[in-house]
Amino acid sequence: MKKLRYGMIGGGIDAFIGEVHRKAMALDAQFEFIAGALSSTPEKSLRSGQELSLARNYASWQEMLKSEQALSKEERIDFVVIVTPNHLHFPIAKAFASAGFNIVCDKPLVHTSQQANELKDIFQEKDIVFMLTHNYTGYPMVKQARHMVKAGQLGKIRKIVVEYNQGWLANNLAASGQKQASWRADPAKSGIAGAMADIGSHAENLLSTISGLKIEEICAELTSFVDGRLLDDDANILLRLENNTKAVLMASQIAVGEENNLKISIFG
Repeated sequence: MKKLRYGMIGGGIDAFIGEVHRKAMALDAQFEFIAGALSSTPEKSLRSGQELSLARNYASWQEMLKSEQALSKEERIDFVVIVTPNHLHFPIAKAFASAGFNIVCDKPLVHTSQQANELKDIFQEKDIVFMLTHNYTGYPMVKQARHMVKAGQLGKIRKIVVEYNQGWLANNLAASGQKQASWRADPAKSGIAGAMADIGSHAENLLSTISGLKIEEICAELTSFVDGRLLDDDANILLRLENNTKAVLMASQIAVGEENNLKISIFG
């Protein structure tokens, strides 16, 4: 079977999630990583690509778009993977989608509903594939849980408790210049939410994927425990779902002792 060729934007030296996606696609053995613009800094982008022995190594995503467009369909990438900080998702996705490239984008998609709707119109007009990476839905255990709920093995779902706890932002790590903490603490780059967008979105997606139920009402308390932090680092949320199902969602990045603890309990 022919492998799908992909290019990546972001995910170079000092990045985090790009390497995770590359490893996952390598395990699947159906993809070939052939092009990339792996950093917003041209020098770092080229150095990152050299370390990964990229066939087509670009200094910027703009250069990558122009060069890939010029190639024949047999040579160009089949899709682009966007793993940049949040504020770059929209301009990059818009540019590549407008040029007819299929898109795999990390979450959260964009900063505003207006941007999301604009992208939706482009995707539909160009008839391209767009995918948003909620990676935990690919776990066999999650698929099994969804099947059990859908098959009625738990009966009517009464209550769901979902938690995603981390402790790495319990202190003001951004003040040290640490890259991953710095952009997440900046509303201009991260968006309107902190922990809720970064990991709470995974918790909500897990709840919705397994239960198949939509949220109807919400009561949320978002807190910034670290002095001077402009975005939430802790969230406690009560949810009312369809069919009179109740849920509790907790997401925290100040939970000292927790590394990356996502869990869900479903009671029927």
